[in-house]
Amino acid sequence: MPLHSCLSGSPMWLLLLLPLMPITASGYGSPGPIAATFGDNGFFCAIDASGKQEILCWDKTNKSSSTTPSYFSSLPSMATLSGGEGFMCGIISNSSRAYCWNVFNSSDNLVPPSLQSTSYSEIAAGKYHVCAIRGSYYSSSNLGTVECWEFLQTPNNSSANDVVANSSFSDPYITSHEMRSIVSGEGFSCGVVLDREGRVVCWGPKSGKLGVPALSSNFDELASGRNSVCGISAESGEVQCWGEANEFGTHPVGTRLVGLSAGVEHYCGLRKDDHGVECWGRSDSSSVPTGSGFLAIASSDFITCGVREADLVPNCWDVHGNVPSDYSPPLQLCSPGTCSPGSCSTGMFAFNASVLNEPDLTSLCVWKDLKICLPCGKNCSDGYFPSSVCSENADRICTLCSLCQNSSCWDVCGQLPPSSSTQEQGKREIKKLVVITVSLVSCSVLVLFGWCFVPHMNKSKHQESAKIKCTICVDRPVVEAESDPDLPPSLSISSCVGPTQVFRLSELKDATHGFKEFNELGRGSFGFVYKAVLSDGRQVAVKRANAATIIHTNSRDFDAKLEILINIRHNNIVNLLGYCAEMGERLLVYEFMPHGTLHDHLQGELSPLDWNIRLKISLDAARGLVYLHKEVTPPIVHRDVKTSNILLDSQWGARIADIGILSASDGDLGGDMESDVYSFGIVLLEILSGKKSHGKDCSPPGIVPWALPLIRHGKAAAIIDRNVALPINVEPLLKLADVAELALRENPTERPSMSEVGTDRKCCGEVFASVHCAGGLEGVESMGNSALLNLFHACQRNELLM
Repeated sequence: MPLHSCLSGSPMWLLLLLPLMPITASGYGSPGPIAATFGDNGFFCAIDASGKQEILCWDKTNKSSSTTPSYFSSLPSMATLSGGEGFMCGIISNSSRAYCWNVFNSSDNLVPPSLQSTSYSEIAAGKYHVCAIRGSYYSSSNLGTVECWEFLQTPNNSSANDVVANSSFSDPYITSHEMRSIVSGEGFSCGVVLDREGRVVCWGPKSGKLGVPALSSNFDELASGRNSVCGISAESGEVQCWGEANEFGTHPVGTRLVGLSAGVEHYCGLRKDDHGVECWGRSDSSSVPTGSGFLAIASSDFITCGVREADLVPNCWDVHGNVPSDYSPPLQLCSPGTCSPGSCSTGMFAFNASVLNEPDLTSLCVWKDLKICLPCGKNCSDGYFPSSVCSENADRICTLCSLCQNSSCWDVCGQLPPSSSTQEQGKREIKKLVVITVSLVSCSVLVLFGWCFVPHMNKSKHQESAKIKCTICVDRPVVEAESDPDLPPSLSISSCVGPTQVFRLSELKDATHGFKEFNELGRGSFGFVYKAVLSDGRQVAVKRANAATIIHTNSRDFDAKLEILINIRHNNIVNLLGYCAEMGERLLVYEFMPHGTLHDHLQGELSPLDWNIRLKISLDAARGLVYLHKEVTPPIVHRDVKTSNILLDSQWGARIADIGILSASDGDLGGDMESDVYSFGIVLLEILSGKKSHGKDCSPPGIVPWALPLIRHGKAAAIIDRNVALPINVEPLLKLADVAELALRENPTERPSMSEVGTDRKCCGEVFASVHCAGGLEGVESMGNSALLNLFHACQRNELLM
């Protein structure tokens, strides 16, 4: 589904950033591109990224996951938002007029009728009151006097007649001074006064309890809790707080921030350096998501949500550490900031809508001459390095450390430069190449000499040469093994079995440095796996059977099963290159997969995988299993499909590994194939969620009982891994979740076959076809299903989008 259809079908609620603030964050009453209401329900709104400044909203029940409910359809587009107790307020994008509404009923504007025609540049809702700065958000000035109104009762029951202008928030000093930013809490509001010092002043019935000094220094950003307020110093970038100390605890020292938000007994800020989140007070730092910085954040009592800089998708977490399994914002794009006039100042960049790859989207602002100015970042989150610096129209670019290729990123990524031993090895390889080249030239001269001067060979020598066994096997040299009495005649007569090579034990010992531990890649039921470098320079993986395998597998069974592996050849299988059966040893030589296992990327220490690669891996793994089930004769059932048995080649293609040497004849063909489908469904859940198949990171424990209920209740968005930048269109991810649900049906007869999963359009083929949209026509044709060509052309027309 294209972005424009996803975002423009119905209004979406958003919270806006302060008009001329860089990155903004919202707490109680703080205005921004994302905001929350008072109360523990965690009701959030945010501005969409479609260029229409419509809004989307969600709460902890996620009732409006992908579309806005019909009773919100009357809301106008907003330029900034702020939340109170059960109500939201915003500045209408076209007119700069204030609009406040009950979150349970948006039909009435709760702004006093006498103020509904007034233009405002900024608005801040407190628990039961609202203050706003006069002016227009799209004008060149962000300064103005403040006007306040108060609800006489909870807005859940209020009408326009229950609102009183000014009331207990009337203050002659405030109405006579211009301000450039304001926030509101419970019974107070604070703002930055336009004077030489840029002082923070507060007013309202409870403002005296805050203890804000009369001569406070200049502040750029404010956020308010129920009974406290914090600000970011314009000079140092550090935070200062006033009010009830138990609400903010010990704030960070020495950390420069560019955004703030507040909840119950905690504050969170955005670091200037890498746009990561820093929380203090009663908070659990381990709950803060990693892998991406944020451009805006907002807090309700216990939940904090932010707009991620990597993909503009909202992400939410419980700062106290208890993350509700059913709490997840919609997978739609949100505005990274508020629209403002003029040029961006030094240290800022103007957000470029072209990065969203929408042909008709040139600006995220309704007024096209406005822009969103955001602060430049310097560093990146863990696992990434800055590959370019910030410019006038683009922030610094963060790149996966797995792509680090030179000294500019070695320190950031914790990588060591190439060692001198590696360089020496390279020199030795060059010398070896020179020797081989000289040898080849010498051999050519000798052959030419023999052809010219020895035209006839005697018969005895000719017969002797005939005894030489085949020396080339599918363009690869074959090394003849020493004779082994355990080998059956079919394998001892010729060392060429299809494209497979027979290796000497001595050769594999040399290639693995004597099967030393430092060459070990892993261990399995078969035995040990070692990395090896053959004499011709090829890197391979050598499986060496352990004693138990050798004892329990007689040579005839081994060779019979080996015949099956020899005939397996597919781009999505880790193919067997050769074997060795000498001196009682059983060794299998496979293609080497330089990028390791899928499990290590999802759960281990290897670099994370983006969604394009994850979707490609899903397709590749499905095609590998389809090959085993349908194209191999007799069919082969894997019986151990899991992320650690999916390896990644040099092109990040997925290869099925460790299929063992078991064929369908060893068990129930249909039942085992259905078991493979079920296991593949678990792999899909791990790819989508980034969680382990079994572990305590899911509630309930185990990925299947955790994820399936969410998918079946239409909440598949809740399982998506938010630690990786999402694609612009998340529809393929949600469809892939549906594929996983089909594969994990309790009744095996209700599960699709792997053929249906991989290529059948009625089942799942269109999900995998969308993966190939970016890869071109050739990618879709390679799937072997002509029906999917139509899907590719639909993809090119943006009917499917990746």
